[in-house]
Amino acid sequence: MIIKKFQANTETDAIMLAKEELGKDAIVMNIKTISPKGFYRLFRKPLVEVTAAIDDNVTYKNDKATMPKKQSFPDIIYDEPAPLPQPNQGHSKESSAIEEKLNNLQSLLEKQIVEKEALQHTKEKVKAASKNLACIQLIYNQLILNEVDEKYANQIMSEIEGTLKKDASMDNILSSIYQKIVLKLGQPMTINLKSNKPKYIFFIGPTGVGKTTTIAKIASKFKVEEKAKVAFLTSDTYRIAAVEQLRTYANILGIPLKVVYNIDEMEQSRREFADYDIIFVDTAGRSHRNKHQRDDIEGLLKAIPEKEREIYLVLSATTKYRDLITITEAYSEMVGYNLIFTKLDETSSVGNLFNIRMLTNAPLSYATFGQDVPDDIDRIDPQSIAKQLLRGH
Repeated sequence: MIIKKFQANTETDAIMLAKEELGKDAIVMNIKTISPKGFYRLFRKPLVEVTAAIDDNVTYKNDKATMPKKQSFPDIIYDEPAPLPQPNQGHSKESSAIEEKLNNLQSLLEKQIVEKEALQHTKEKVKAASKNLACIQLIYNQLILNEVDEKYANQIMSEIEGTLKKDASMDNILSSIYQKIVLKLGQPMTINLKSNKPKYIFFIGPTGVGKTTTIAKIASKFKVEEKAKVAFLTSDTYRIAAVEQLRTYANILGIPLKVVYNIDEMEQSRREFADYDIIFVDTAGRSHRNKHQRDDIEGLLKAIPEKEREIYLVLSATTKYRDLITITEAYSEMVGYNLIFTKLDETSSVGNLFNIRMLTNAPLSYATFGQDVPDDIDRIDPQSIAKQLLRGH
């Protein structure tokens, strides 16, 4: 038995091909639909495949073939389909060529789609990065405008860039930078009476920054609000006006004032004020450039054991940054300190507060913003400073 398969667009056409090839006595054994595969299935219709058979003992050419009345099927021989008539062969070759072109077109289109998606994704990333960069640059410029040192502004931006999402909004970027500034400013370190008593609070710094007035403001709060037992010491014997100014505040507050001239008198004061809660010490406004004068102050400071003293470097917010660097470095050679900034009401920028905090790593404490005693003083608020640095004047 000879078995062959024939394909055509319709079942009728496929059967006709079988009859033409095998003769009118050919038997149709199976009919099935073959769907095209791949991308070209979008452009071609399914084909009909007919499987036909005829006894190999029968001669089959046109209508001359005759089939015996009784058939036997000793063996089934699977043979390749005979070549289609010339018109069908041309159609088959044409279909193969079209199929190959469609497959190539599919590959090309798929490649273009992948490349387009990759390009779009890259464009979106670049666009988001550009947007972030523009926002960061805007905030950077604002920090510089508020006199933040470029070194510290760059440090903040470099730390922020690595943590931002590619699609971060301007609010998110601004919030991240704000939080970063607050963290760098740190929590203010202010005076408290929970530790050992008595406690000596030294105020050091250059002339004219407002040390004496600052002492009066802080002392009055402890005297009035916390009912603490307070005393004044001053070593500023170079300026009579400074001693008289502090004496005036002492009389108003009803607290004792003692003038000390040397280390021995400082040690004697420890015995005299042994039952007091807190003693505020005003030092002379010596030049930070004069080592001898700095040594005098250092001697007074070290006359009090470290666990019984706190030291506050008083600086004016109106002082040039370059001079503040020189001052803080000079006093850092003597002893550790906390930072008080005065005259915030006389400047529109708080960049120097941030700069000196970053430069010295010394804790911030108080800020003053006027001459009224005791009102114009408060602990430094990192959130408020950060907001001022990020907004315009």
